[in-house]
Amino acid sequence: MKRRSAMQAVAVGAGVAALGTAVKAEAGLFGKKLKFKNEEFYTADGKFDVEKGKDAIIKLCEFHGYPIFPDFRKNLWVSDYNTGKFTELGLAAYMFMNHEEDRYMLMDLFLLPGQMLPEHWHLDGEGNPAKREGWLIRYGKSYVVGIGDENLADYPQIVVPPCHMGGKVTTKHVVPATPGIFVPVAAVKTRHWQFGGTEGAIISEVANVHTDSAVRHSDKSINDFFLKG
Repeated sequence: MKRRSAMQAVAVGAGVAALGTAVKAEAGLFGKKLKFKNEEFYTADGKFDVEKGKDAIIKLCEFHGYPIFPDFRKNLWVSDYNTGKFTELGLAAYMFMNHEEDRYMLMDLFLLPGQMLPEHWHLDGEGNPAKREGWLIRYGKSYVVGIGDENLADYPQIVVPPCHMGGKVTTKHVVPATPGIFVPVAAVKTRHWQFGGTEGAIISEVANVHTDSAVRHSDKSINDFFLKG
Protein backbone atom coordinates (compact mmCIF):
# COMPACT_ATOMS: atom_id res chain seq x y z
CA MET A 1 0.00 0.00 0.00
CA LYS A 2 1.33 3.45 -0.90
CA ARG A 3 1.93 5.92 1.92
CA ARG A 4 -0.97 8.17 0.86
CA SER A 5 -3.34 5.19 0.72
CA ALA A 6 -2.17 4.04 4.16
CA MET A 7 -2.72 7.51 5.60
CA GLN A 8 -6.18 7.67 4.05
CA ALA A 9 -7.03 4.29 5.57
CA VAL A 10 -5.93 5.52 9.00
CA ALA A 11 -7.96 8.69 8.57
CA VAL A 12 -11.06 6.74 7.63
CA GLY A 13 -10.62 4.50 10.66
CA ALA A 14 -10.22 7.53 12.93
CA GLY A 15 -13.32 9.12 11.40
CA VAL A 16 -15.42 6.02 12.02
CA ALA A 17 -14.22 5.85 15.63
CA ALA A 18 -14.91 9.56 16.17
CA LEU A 19 -18.41 9.23 14.73
CA GLY A 20 -19.15 6.33 17.05
CA THR A 21 -17.89 8.35 20.02
CA ALA A 22 -20.07 11.32 19.07
CA VAL A 23 -23.16 9.12 18.76
CA LYS A 24 -22.52 7.58 22.16
CA ALA A 25 -22.10 10.99 23.77
CA GLU A 26 -25.34 12.28 22.22
CA ALA A 27 -27.22 9.21 23.39
CA GLY A 28 -25.85 9.54 26.91
CA LEU A 29 -24.21 6.12 26.77
CA PHE A 30 -20.83 7.00 28.29
CA GLY A 31 -20.32 5.27 31.62
CA LYS A 32 -22.82 2.55 30.75
CA LYS A 33 -21.87 -1.02 30.00
CA LEU A 34 -23.49 -3.71 27.95
CA LYS A 35 -24.39 -6.52 30.33
CA PHE A 36 -26.36 -9.64 29.57
CA LYS A 37 -27.23 -12.68 31.67
CA ASN A 38 -27.27 -16.02 29.88
CA GLU A 39 -30.52 -17.15 31.49
CA GLU A 40 -32.31 -14.19 29.88
CA PHE A 41 -32.06 -15.92 26.50
CA TYR A 42 -33.72 -19.22 27.39
CA THR A 43 -37.26 -20.38 28.03
CA ALA A 44 -38.26 -22.37 31.09
CA ASP A 45 -37.58 -25.62 29.20
CA GLY A 46 -34.09 -24.46 28.19
CA LYS A 47 -34.86 -23.56 24.57
CA PHE A 48 -32.99 -20.64 23.00
CA ASP A 49 -35.31 -17.65 22.57
CA VAL A 50 -34.36 -16.13 19.21
CA GLU A 51 -36.39 -12.99 19.85
CA LYS A 52 -34.52 -12.35 23.09
CA GLY A 53 -31.31 -12.83 21.14
CA LYS A 54 -32.46 -10.20 18.66
CA ASP A 55 -33.33 -7.87 21.55
CA ALA A 56 -29.72 -8.08 22.71
CA ILE A 57 -28.38 -7.29 19.25
CA ILE A 58 -30.69 -4.25 19.03
CA LYS A 59 -29.22 -3.05 22.34
CA LEU A 60 -25.72 -3.60 20.98
CA CYS A 61 -26.58 -1.56 17.89
CA GLU A 62 -28.17 1.25 19.89
CA PHE A 63 -25.13 1.38 22.16
CA HIS A 64 -22.80 1.91 19.22
CA GLY A 65 -25.09 4.06 17.07
CA TYR A 66 -25.49 1.44 14.34
CA PRO A 67 -28.60 2.30 12.28
CA ILE A 68 -31.66 0.10 12.74
CA PHE A 69 -33.12 0.09 9.23
CA PRO A 70 -36.45 -1.39 8.00
CA ASP A 71 -36.62 -5.20 8.23
CA PHE A 72 -33.34 -5.31 10.19
CA ARG A 73 -34.87 -7.28 13.03
CA LYS A 74 -36.95 -9.48 10.71
CA ASN A 75 -33.97 -10.58 8.63
CA LEU A 76 -31.44 -10.82 11.44
CA TRP A 77 -30.06 -14.37 11.95
CA VAL A 78 -29.23 -15.24 15.54
CA SER A 79 -27.93 -18.53 16.95
CA ASP A 80 -26.39 -20.06 20.06
CA TYR A 81 -25.31 -23.12 18.00
CA ASN A 82 -27.37 -25.26 20.38
CA THR A 83 -24.87 -24.77 23.21
CA GLY A 84 -27.22 -23.20 25.75
CA LYS A 85 -24.54 -20.55 26.35
CA PHE A 86 -25.45 -17.66 24.08
CA THR A 87 -23.52 -15.04 26.06
CA GLU A 88 -20.38 -17.17 25.74
CA LEU A 89 -20.73 -18.58 22.23
CA GLY A 90 -23.01 -17.44 19.44
CA LEU A 91 -23.48 -15.06 16.58
CA ALA A 92 -25.89 -12.71 14.88
CA ALA A 93 -25.61 -11.86 11.19
CA TYR A 94 -27.43 -9.74 8.64
CA MET A 95 -26.93 -10.78 5.03
CA PHE A 96 -27.16 -7.82 2.67
CA MET A 97 -26.27 -9.77 -0.46
CA ASN A 98 -25.09 -13.28 -1.31
CA HIS A 99 -25.00 -13.30 -5.10
CA GLU A 100 -24.14 -16.83 -6.16
CA GLU A 101 -24.25 -16.11 -9.90
CA ASP A 102 -21.72 -13.27 -9.73
CA ARG A 103 -20.11 -14.68 -6.57
CA TYR A 104 -19.96 -11.73 -4.22
CA MET A 105 -21.27 -11.30 -0.70
CA LEU A 106 -21.68 -8.66 2.00
CA MET A 107 -22.98 -9.18 5.52
CA ASP A 108 -22.63 -7.66 8.96
CA LEU A 109 -21.74 -9.76 12.00
CA PHE A 110 -22.63 -8.92 15.59
CA LEU A 111 -20.82 -10.19 18.69
CA LEU A 112 -21.85 -9.48 22.26
CA PRO A 113 -19.17 -8.62 24.85
CA GLY A 114 -17.07 -11.71 25.56
CA GLN A 115 -18.96 -13.80 23.00
CA MET A 116 -17.08 -16.24 20.79
CA LEU A 117 -17.86 -16.99 17.16
CA PRO A 118 -16.93 -20.70 16.96
CA GLU A 119 -13.83 -21.88 15.12
CA HIS A 120 -14.67 -22.91 11.56
CA TRP A 121 -13.44 -23.01 7.98
CA HIS A 122 -14.90 -23.09 4.46
CA LEU A 123 -14.72 -25.70 1.70
CA ASP A 124 -15.66 -25.70 -1.97
CA GLY A 125 -19.35 -26.51 -2.23
CA GLU A 126 -22.44 -26.44 -4.45
CA GLY A 127 -20.39 -25.31 -7.42
CA ASN A 128 -18.87 -22.41 -5.51
CA PRO A 129 -15.21 -22.00 -4.55
CA ALA A 130 -14.29 -21.92 -0.87
CA LYS A 131 -14.97 -18.55 0.68
CA ARG A 132 -12.30 -15.87 0.36
CA GLU A 133 -13.18 -13.40 3.09
CA GLY A 134 -12.11 -10.53 5.28
CA TRP A 135 -13.55 -8.46 8.10
CA LEU A 136 -13.80 -4.71 8.63
CA ILE A 137 -14.41 -3.80 12.25
CA ARG A 138 -17.04 -1.07 12.34
CA TYR A 139 -17.77 -0.66 16.06
CA GLY A 140 -16.30 -2.05 19.28
CA LYS A 141 -13.44 -4.51 19.19
CA SER A 142 -13.00 -8.02 17.87
CA TYR A 143 -10.12 -10.38 18.37
CA VAL A 144 -9.77 -12.13 15.00
CA VAL A 145 -7.99 -15.46 15.36
CA GLY A 146 -6.56 -17.79 12.74
CA ILE A 147 -3.40 -19.55 11.64
CA GLY A 148 0.00 -18.01 12.31
CA ASP A 149 2.40 -17.49 15.18
CA GLU A 150 0.63 -18.45 18.39
CA ASN A 151 0.04 -15.51 20.74
CA LEU A 152 -3.32 -16.38 22.31
CA ALA A 153 -1.64 -16.66 25.71
CA ASP A 154 -0.89 -12.92 25.49
CA TYR A 155 -4.62 -12.16 25.65
CA PRO A 156 -6.01 -13.47 28.95
CA GLN A 157 -9.24 -11.59 28.28
CA ILE A 158 -10.03 -14.12 25.55
CA VAL A 159 -11.69 -17.08 27.25
CA VAL A 160 -12.65 -20.02 25.05
CA PRO A 161 -15.79 -21.39 26.77
CA PRO A 162 -16.06 -25.05 27.83
CA CYS A 163 -18.98 -25.48 25.40
CA HIS A 164 -16.44 -25.20 22.57
CA MET A 165 -14.35 -28.38 22.44
CA GLY A 166 -13.93 -28.33 26.21
CA GLY A 167 -12.43 -24.83 26.07
CA LYS A 168 -10.00 -25.60 23.23
CA VAL A 169 -9.23 -24.27 19.75
CA THR A 170 -6.74 -25.29 17.07
CA THR A 171 -5.77 -21.81 15.79
CA LYS A 172 -4.15 -19.32 18.16
CA HIS A 173 -2.83 -16.32 16.20
CA VAL A 174 -4.72 -13.25 17.48
CA VAL A 175 -5.17 -9.95 15.65
CA PRO A 176 -6.89 -7.38 17.89
CA ALA A 177 -9.02 -5.20 15.62
CA THR A 178 -10.79 -1.90 16.30
CA PRO A 179 -12.92 0.36 14.04
CA GLY A 180 -11.36 0.89 10.63
CA ILE A 181 -9.10 -2.18 10.83
CA PHE A 182 -9.55 -4.76 8.06
CA VAL A 183 -8.35 -8.31 8.69
CA PRO A 184 -8.33 -10.84 5.82
CA VAL A 185 -8.47 -14.59 6.38
CA ALA A 186 -4.87 -15.82 6.55
CA ALA A 187 -5.37 -18.43 3.82
CA VAL A 188 -8.30 -20.03 2.02
CA LYS A 189 -9.74 -23.13 3.74
CA THR A 190 -7.97 -22.38 7.05
CA ARG A 191 -9.70 -22.31 10.42
CA HIS A 192 -10.59 -19.02 12.11
CA TRP A 193 -12.77 -17.57 14.84
CA GLN A 194 -13.50 -14.28 16.62
CA PHE A 195 -14.09 -13.01 20.14
CA GLY A 196 -16.00 -9.85 21.11
CA GLY A 197 -14.30 -7.19 23.24
CA THR A 198 -15.77 -5.51 26.32
CA GLU A 199 -18.22 -3.49 24.21
CA GLY A 200 -18.89 -6.29 21.74
CA ALA A 201 -18.24 -5.84 18.03
CA ILE A 202 -20.06 -5.01 14.82
CA ILE A 203 -18.17 -6.25 11.78
CA SER A 204 -18.69 -6.03 8.02
CA GLU A 205 -17.66 -9.21 6.22
CA VAL A 206 -16.84 -9.19 2.52
CA ALA A 207 -16.32 -12.36 0.52
CA ASN A 208 -16.79 -14.03 -2.83
CA VAL A 209 -19.82 -16.12 -1.84
CA HIS A 210 -21.18 -17.93 1.22
CA THR A 211 -22.52 -21.50 1.19
CA ASP A 212 -23.85 -22.90 4.49
CA SER A 213 -23.29 -26.51 3.42
CA ALA A 214 -19.57 -25.80 2.87
CA VAL A 215 -18.96 -24.53 6.42
CA ARG A 216 -17.18 -26.85 8.85
CA HIS A 217 -16.78 -26.29 12.60
CA SER A 218 -13.98 -27.66 14.74
CA ASP A 219 -16.42 -28.64 17.50
CA LYS A 220 -18.28 -31.76 16.33
CA SER A 221 -21.53 -31.02 18.16
CA ILE A 222 -21.61 -27.46 16.82
CA ASN A 223 -20.79 -28.75 13.34
CA ASP A 224 -23.55 -31.35 13.43
CA PHE A 225 -26.10 -28.77 14.62
CA PHE A 226 -25.12 -26.19 12.01
CA LEU A 227 -25.23 -28.60 9.07
CA LYS A 228 -28.54 -30.07 10.24
CA GLY A 229 -30.05 -26.60 10.38
